[in-house]
Amino acid sequence: MRILNLNKENTKDLLENLLKRSPTSYDSYEKDVKAIIDNVKENGDKALFDYTLKFDKATINSDNIIVTKEELEEAYNEVDEKLIKVIRKALVNIKSFHEKQLQNSWFDNNDGIILGQKVTSLDKVGVYVPGGKAVYPSSVLMNVVPAKVAGVNTIYMTTPCDKNGKICANTLVAANEAGVDVIYKAGGAQAIAALAFGTESITKVDKIVGPGNIYVALAKKAVFGHVSIDSIAGPSEILVLADETANPRFVAADLLSQAEHDELASAILITTSRELASSVSKEIDSFLEVLSRRDIISKSLENYGYILVASNMDEAISAVNEIASEHLELVVKDPFNTMTKIKNAGAIFLGEYSSEPLGDYFAGPNHVLPTNGTAKFFSALSVDDFIKKSSIISYSREALEAIHNDIESFA
Repeated sequence: MRILNLNKENTKDLLENLLKRSPTSYDSYEKDVKAIIDNVKENGDKALFDYTLKFDKATINSDNIIVTKEELEEAYNEVDEKLIKVIRKALVNIKSFHEKQLQNSWFDNNDGIILGQKVTSLDKVGVYVPGGKAVYPSSVLMNVVPAKVAGVNTIYMTTPCDKNGKICANTLVAANEAGVDVIYKAGGAQAIAALAFGTESITKVDKIVGPGNIYVALAKKAVFGHVSIDSIAGPSEILVLADETANPRFVAADLLSQAEHDELASAILITTSRELASSVSKEIDSFLEVLSRRDIISKSLENYGYILVASNMDEAISAVNEIASEHLELVVKDPFNTMTKIKNAGAIFLGEYSSEPLGDYFAGPNHVLPTNGTAKFFSALSVDDFIKKSSIISYSREALEAIHNDIESFA
């Protein structure tokens, strides 16, 4: 990995380079996505089924688009019992964490004036789950559980099937365990359009959440306003802030845990120790000799991997806040004290034993996090994303008479 001295100029260059990965910058794809959305909006199921045949080579119709109980039972027969147990353990952790985010309606009553806030859960939510070779049951749990905890009435999940009309068994089991009500066999921009506008077979929802490829991301961007969305997620990223006390092999492994995701993933180390910087770079080279995804990792690190050496911790923390990474690991002598100085990060992992995969799969906090610097103003997916808040105002006659002159003057 490249090792650079940290300064304002190379931090600026780094940020500009990372922002090139943003899905919002892929204008060349938007024309195709718009055509798909318009077609599904106009022609409903026919367009949806045609695109599924074209892109997924699967023949889907109104009779087989919804996953049946028999298909769910078959999925359970295919999934290792050990994985099912792990899914259930993770569910307990994720549910417990998100239950602490619940909010209640509240009211104040004072001299004939009642003011308050009514909290209402969304009625219908659509969860998009990617298909393909990389299947992550954890993504199902992270998107579904906060909606369930919030009290969403009906959760619809849509995910691509293979050419035989089958969905990955792991995905189906995770969805069933998490409490998804209806599962559709549909993927891509056409599935997002179907959830946003409804078709003869797919129910229109109030909000769409979940990750996807560039077509899915741009489709979510395009339908925003017709429905709510969670965010337009970019490629994954990790930033490790470390001092001389860090274990270089641990740091290298954590950086690679993100770089292996895809060629657009970003892995950055900011350290106050030049010795650590050199050691981590050597450890990464050693790992690359044995890792099966070395080609993807190498391209990721070549394009978006950095080791930045700061002159002091204050300079390092300033850069961390400017980058506003999706995942931030604090591998320093006093991570809890350092954490108090962090303003911008999607999730913060404290200490060398709190690695990023722990949060991605099992600990409980949500792994749907802001990317591309948006942690400066966005937060992790939470129960808040699945509720609405209505203001409540009630005045008695006496209370209104006491202030009606003020209202007339102000209006």
